Amino acid sequence: MIDRGRNRLLLIGRILWNKRTQTGLSFLVFFILWELAVEVFKIRSYILPAPTEIFRALFKYHSELFFALLFTIRSLILGYIVAVASGILLSLPVAFSKFIQRAVYPLILFFQVIPKVALAPIFVIWFGFGLPPKIMIVFLLSFFPVLINGIVGLRSMDQEVINLTRSTGAREIDVFFKVRLPSALPTFFAGFKLAAISATIGAIIGEFIGSDSGLGYIILTANGDLQTDYSFAAITVLTVLGLSLYYSVEGLERVLMPWHISQRVKSVS
Repeated sequence: MIDRGRNRLLLIGRILWNKRTQTGLSFLVFFILWELAVEVFKIRSYILPAPTEIFRALFKYHSELFFALLFTIRSLILGYIVAVASGILLSLPVAFSKFIQRAVYPLILFFQVIPKVALAPIFVIWFGFGLPPKIMIVFLLSFFPVLINGIVGLRSMDQEVINLTRSTGAREIDVFFKVRLPSALPTFFAGFKLAAISATIGAIIGEFIGSDSGLGYIILTANGDLQTDYSFAAITVLTVLGLSLYYSVEGLERVLMPWHISQRVKSVS
């Protein structure tokens, strides 16, 4: 009996020690505290709705939220793909050419410092209220993390390893694809994940400035009508969208880099 009880306690301990269980419990505690705070302090729903009210709004407005989600996904994914492709392609000449470093990189840094929110209304004037200005905002917010991490990854390779590879008779293209690129992949993916977070912010900024659809439009109109539960429901959908993009990139990272120490540590934990 004592051994059975001990085994049950060990099993419960292992379940609680599981990282997914810990994450789920932390969210559960957070939402319970939120619900209790709204109830105890009698906070009005138009100021801060309780989680149960937000979930009811998700169910009530699920059709509107779904079509708004489809609209927001377009600018988010297109802008993100363009940013990733451009960041990868531009990081190569910047990393390996001193002329490009001196001539082009300062211009990129200059444009990056410009506040993107200030550019959004100008894009609306240039491109109208359609999809292009929203894609541009997503692109501008997502591009720089990919570029910077790509440059750092390509430059951080140990020169002694490169010289050793060349001494075996390897061509420059072989050195790049078999040594430089695998070494830079972890840093590249760090940039991809940062860009995924920035892309979600960019998609909403674009819809805030000028749009008649999308999750950003719902948030603006719901706030104007004091439908805070509806606004929080749209924010919830937007958060899930951003997390989905982030974890999709992380999943691709696990597929392409099972050899990296970060993936081995995750599998052990």
